[in-house]
Amino acid sequence: MRNKLQKISLVGSGIVIGVALSLNLPAIADREATQPLPLDELRAFTEVFGKIKSDYVEPVGDKKLIDSAINGMLSGLDPHSAYMDADAFKDLQVGTQGEFGGLGIEVGMEDGFVKVVSPIEDTPAQKAGLKSGDLIIKLDDTPVKGLTINDAVKRMRGKPNTPITLTIIRKGVSKPFTVTLIRAVIKVKSVKYKLVEPNFGYIRITQFQEHTGENMVQAIDALQKENKGALKGVVLDLRNDPGGLLNGAVGVSAAFLKPDSLVVYTDGRAEDSKMKLTASPDFYLRGNQADYLKNLPAWVKTVPMVVLVNAGSASASEIVAGALQDHKRAIVLGTQSFGKGSVQTILPLGNGTGIKLTTARYFTPSGRSIQNKGITPDIIVEEGKVVGSDQQDGFGVREADLENHLSNPNSPADTGTLVPPKIVAPQKTDDKSGKPAKGNKLEPGEIVSKDDFQLNQALSLLKGINILKNADASTKAVESSTAKQ
Repeated sequence: MRNKLQKISLVGSGIVIGVALSLNLPAIADREATQPLPLDELRAFTEVFGKIKSDYVEPVGDKKLIDSAINGMLSGLDPHSAYMDADAFKDLQVGTQGEFGGLGIEVGMEDGFVKVVSPIEDTPAQKAGLKSGDLIIKLDDTPVKGLTINDAVKRMRGKPNTPITLTIIRKGVSKPFTVTLIRAVIKVKSVKYKLVEPNFGYIRITQFQEHTGENMVQAIDALQKENKGALKGVVLDLRNDPGGLLNGAVGVSAAFLKPDSLVVYTDGRAEDSKMKLTASPDFYLRGNQADYLKNLPAWVKTVPMVVLVNAGSASASEIVAGALQDHKRAIVLGTQSFGKGSVQTILPLGNGTGIKLTTARYFTPSGRSIQNKGITPDIIVEEGKVVGSDQQDGFGVREADLENHLSNPNSPADTGTLVPPKIVAPQKTDDKSGKPAKGNKLEPGEIVSKDDFQLNQALSLLKGINILKNADASTKAVESSTAKQ
């Protein structure tokens, strides 16, 4: 089964400047053609091709025409299918190592402009203040309108330490503004952690990379060591995590679930796109990798958990949140997630290029499709802006906002009758003026703000669960003592 997984590349949402988000070992599945070739349409294609070659105002090379045709054919399907030239395909293979050159933005295309899905933590884009939902309309002096997503990505890539100026449109800002970023070799640290209080740990996953599962186990071990014993509560922060490797998502889920629990299943037209992935080493390890979950402390399987999500939580992070929610292993808190529930397969072509093709939808253990909807938190908690952090919802761009998005197969039957309780962050004001505060800045070296409202609500919830557990244990002890008498 592990070999089967290594034949399929399941990709997170969007395109990252410098690299796409994820890659397993790809292979092309040989499939017999089930339909005859559409001769009339192919004849029309060759006629258009010939007319361009003979009558277009300037000479156009065959390669440019064919590449443009392939680009259009794939981009017209959905926001995540794409053609990758040799450079883009090479970058994709490098990217899952967690190091690449670029700006650190995950992007899509909307109305001919580049739309920011999520800035990646600790990158030039995040440090410059780019937000989910920003529209990039100009790259230096070049308008984005008319460029393909690959063309735009190429222009944003470049040698480290070279500048690029982005012209941005942002909801709530009256006119476009410019931001100058310095390109960098980006080393993304996928797991961060902190003992926020005695007995309560905080683990943040910024994206799912090749070693995310192993890094999370190291974080758990470090938290246990710092706490000098088992934790009483864990907050798993998946906010603004754009996704990544599927096996990483399965590994993170498996750390907290019972062995062989269903994590996610996929369903598509091709037989090899129908899979059930469980909390088993076959589905989270690659090659001859040692089982990094084998020696996890026993308390990890039962410790009370809260998972934080927002509009920037997409794809692999939604798989984790959905699995833990369906198995009632964790309470999901925050705002509606992005809603990318489709699977992309990376298919290399013989000339060093490749295509990223949507081949299936994925479903949570209970059969929910996340596509075009996202994960609905058990408790909706809005969050205000935190200056210096990417943990904010921007203006909530989601899969449903993207052009040509796939539909949700559950939508007709999903009435959404259950409305989670909602908690709104109190508006902060400046102590002197009484005007709305500009936000809470992260302290140097901190990975999360002490004034993070969603995190503080999660901690309060975990403490309440512990109080209830202790009260229940005391009641059972009294009942047992009384029975003995």
